[in-house]
This record gives sequence, C-alpha cells and structure tokens, in this order.
Amino acid sequence: MISRRKLLGSLAATAAAAGSGLALTGGRAEGAQRAATLPLTVVNRTGQFANASIWLYIVGNEGGRQVRVTPDGQLAPIALSDNGPDGWTDYAIPLAGSGDTKLTLPRMSGRIYVALGSRLKFKAVADGAGKPALQYPAGWVSGDPNYQVLHDCAEFTFNADGMFCNTTMVDMFSVPLAIHLTGAKDQTTGTLKDGARDKVFSDLAGTDAFESLVLGDRLRVIAPGHGLGAGLFPEDYFASYIDQVWDTYGSKDLKVTTNAGTFTGRVSGGRLSFTGPASVSFAKPSTKDVLFCDGALAAPNDGTTGPVAAILGAGFNRTTLHSSANQPVTDPAAFYTERITHHYAKAMHAATTDGKAYGFAFDDVADFASYIQDTAPTAMTLTLTPF
Repeated sequence: MISRRKLLGSLAATAAAAGSGLALTGGRAEGAQRAATLPLTVVNRTGQFANASIWLYIVGNEGGRQVRVTPDGQLAPIALSDNGPDGWTDYAIPLAGSGDTKLTLPRMSGRIYVALGSRLKFKAVADGAGKPALQYPAGWVSGDPNYQVLHDCAEFTFNADGMFCNTTMVDMFSVPLAIHLTGAKDQTTGTLKDGARDKVFSDLAGTDAFESLVLGDRLRVIAPGHGLGAGLFPEDYFASYIDQVWDTYGSKDLKVTTNAGTFTGRVSGGRLSFTGPASVSFAKPSTKDVLFCDGALAAPNDGTTGPVAAILGAGFNRTTLHSSANQPVTDPAAFYTERITHHYAKAMHAATTDGKAYGFAFDDVADFASYIQDTAPTAMTLTLTPF
C-alpha cells in the first residue's frame, strides 16, 4: 500500500495500491452545496500523438464499490461480465476527433489513466471478498500486459467536500501531465519545464544505482522501490545513510514537530523512541522501508505515530535527517544533497516548474507534493504536456 497523507495541513489522504482501487479523503468544508458533477477538459499538447491515438480510463471507487466512468460521464460498477472474448474490459474513453475533449466527472475517488499509441488492458476480477474489482496496470512489472504501452495517470477524489487531486510519480514516470483546477482559487500543478522529460531520463541513466530504472527507449522510469522487486535497484542502497542517522541520534536528541506538538527522540536499544504528546518508537528501517515509507516507517492515521513516521520518511528520502536535529526541514535547497540520496525524487522535483512532485509516498510533508485542492471547484483540466 502506498499512503499519501497531508499530515502538516488540514487534509488527510490515502491512496491504495493498483489493483485494489484508490481512495482520497478531504476535510469537510463548511457551507454551500457542492455540485454532483465537475466539467473535465482533456488537452492534448504532446506534439507526438494525435487525439485518435490517445485513450482515457477513469476508474476507482464510489460508495464502497469499484467503478469506472463511461464516455457520457456516467458511473458504472465494475462487473466480471465486462471482460470481452479476449479477456479484457473495454473501458476506454476516446478523445475528441480534434481539439480539446470535454467530459463530465461524477463524484468518485480514483485515477485518470492516459494511454498513448495503444489501449490499456484492464481485467475485471473477483477480490478476496468475492466482489468485482479491477486489476490496474503495473508498468514496473515486465510481465504486465501493459508493460509496452506508453501510459501514466493522475489521482483524484471528487466528493461533497470538493476536489483533491495530484499528479504522481510514486510508482513511475512516463507521460508528463499537468492539472489545472479552478473554483475558489485558480491552481496548476505538474507542469514540466521545457525538455524536462528528456532530462529526467538522461540524469537517471547517468546516476549509479538508478540507471537500470530507465526502461525501454525512454518508455518510462520506475521508482526505486519497484526496482527492488525487479532486481533493478540495490536492496541495501540506503543502509549507510540509515546507519549514519542511527549513530547521530544515539548521542543527541531529534525533535520532530507535528500538528500534535513536538516529539523528542533518541536511539536506544536499537530503536528511535520519542516522548512528547505521545510515546512513539521505531525500529531501524531498511532501504525498502525508506523507499515505500512503510514497514518500520509505517504511518497509521492516528495523529501521533503517523505524523512522526511521515516526517521521518521524508527526512530519509530527502537525506536531511542526519544533518538537522529539527524536523521537518522546509528549505528545498537542503534536500537531496548527499551522494546517497533519492535521486529519482530529486530528478522529478527538478523537472517541474513549481518544484513540486510526488516522488515518494510522503512527498507532501512540508507541502512539496504536486497536489492541489479546492472546496468549491468549478472545472478541472488535465493536459498531456509536450514531451
């Protein structure tokens, strides 16, 4: 499971792993009735693919069931009978013949997938409870039926509280996407600098330990956590940095400030233990725990352990944890300065015009994620930006 939580602000959000749907929840805003649908415009600015070669898929959850959006903007439940004779569903929404594509987005929580050049293959299956569910694309798995398809996605929740959405590179990066959200405010995120897609691929291809994450002829680059499972990334990559952090705070205090207050921690008996608003403790994490912000760094939505774990996860990935005894660090100039660091996330942030990206699960710590929200949304635009 990959979790996204706005732990330093008013929003809490979670996103489930591909194959089991996705859920994002926003804090309730007071007052006005919210619209039941939202205009969605999809803009093709790729410069390489015509509208006729691009397909959309809007899939996710609504009211405890897995659903998809039809081309006319209706919610339809996932059904096993949706699989055709070839074994795959046909949930594709084609773009307009020319110009921008105007759609209607109903209330739900999910992902907007874009596929370029070929359609994606989604399969309806029965989940552990026997309910219809959807197998999502996994571009980091060589045996996945969508491995050779150029595709990517944005994530969102649209509900009575408003629209909460982000571009994401937590799993992989392939198609540059930007989100423009209008309503109480006018906001855009995800826009890449000119030539930034090529630079991401070039930079990572030239970085030790990260070069194997670049797949195909610049088809995509996968996140290092998924590289672990594929044997493409060193399982002990962060080991020396983790040791350095543990050594540092064996002899001095680490202070972590959250909305609940400030926690004071020190390593003793092999664990990093904190006192403060509550007593929380963490075992020494592995590289996998750092990359997924899970395992020893798992962050329950409890208001105490969760916020501390998220800030620790961000500090490990940004490699600021050893050098600053006061966390979180909020100056991006201090991020990713070590030789052993999360070079994938570093490249993603360097690529965007606003410096924001979702390069790892808790990139929202101190508000560095490519995430925007509006409690009174009037329209959303998803743009496939130039390659």
